[in-house]
Amino acid sequence: MLVFVNIFVESPMMDTVLSSLTSIPEVVELYEVTGEFDIISLVMCRDIEDFRHILKDKILKINGVKSTVSAVVLHVHKGDKEE
Repeated sequence: MLVFVNIFVESPMMDTVLSSLTSIPEVVELYEVTGEFDIISLVMCRDIEDFRHILKDKILKINGVKSTVSAVVLHVHKGDKEE
């Protein structure tokens, strides 16, 4: 299962948040971006319960993460990630 997790960060904590996200094995892609969100990550997990655990117990516990908006991938039309 693939999930895009868009992350809002407290600006002074950007480097800390990025470093912490890098250490989470399920975060397979990580981008610092302009626009509505500060970071876009791609999380690979087994199922919705696994994703809930990653979000609640790993991502949202990082100091500096204000909030997230998630989008579950329903189907990959083009890309190199397998669900």
